[in-house]
Amino acid sequence: MQAIQLLAILATAATEVFAEDATRRLIVSIPDRKIVLMEDGRVVKVYPIAVGKNSTPSPNGNFHIASRVVKPTWYKPGKTVGPGPANPLGTRWMGLGFKGYGIHGTNMPNSIGQAASHGCIRMRNHDVEELFELVQVGDPVDLVIEVNADLAKALGDDTPETVATVAGGGLQ
Repeated sequence: MQAIQLLAILATAATEVFAEDATRRLIVSIPDRKIVLMEDGRVVKVYPIAVGKNSTPSPNGNFHIASRVVKPTWYKPGKTVGPGPANPLGTRWMGLGFKGYGIHGTNMPNSIGQAASHGCIRMRNHDVEELFELVQVGDPVDLVIEVNADLAKALGDDTPETVATVAGGGLQ
């Protein structure tokens, strides 16, 4: 049921965006812990993610890729971790235009699929490196907490070969 709701929300978001001539969009399903790369109304790839834990939830709403950083440095009051295996941001950072929140790699790959972050979207380093090459600054990113039927159905198959066409709010 939850997957069905995700599909409907993602289809609606995709339809609205593509009506505005956007060709690429990321849709993050917080409850399903997946991120969807869409291009020209098609689901190109679905990646597993970690989202914010209950005490520090991921925000929901409409954002955009505001920055892209290779080998980021992690900052916390009183502590800085440069690029490398100990860095909690992994190998890539894509800021969401909302201070302190982004899509990034991780040095804790076992957290993927969990509600484990401080609100950011975590990905396995090899996945975030791939996604990083496919998106640009300005690309829209929707973080959703509800799902709909059409896109949930598309997300039922989360293999790299997943390709579904979204048209008029539904799949063909």
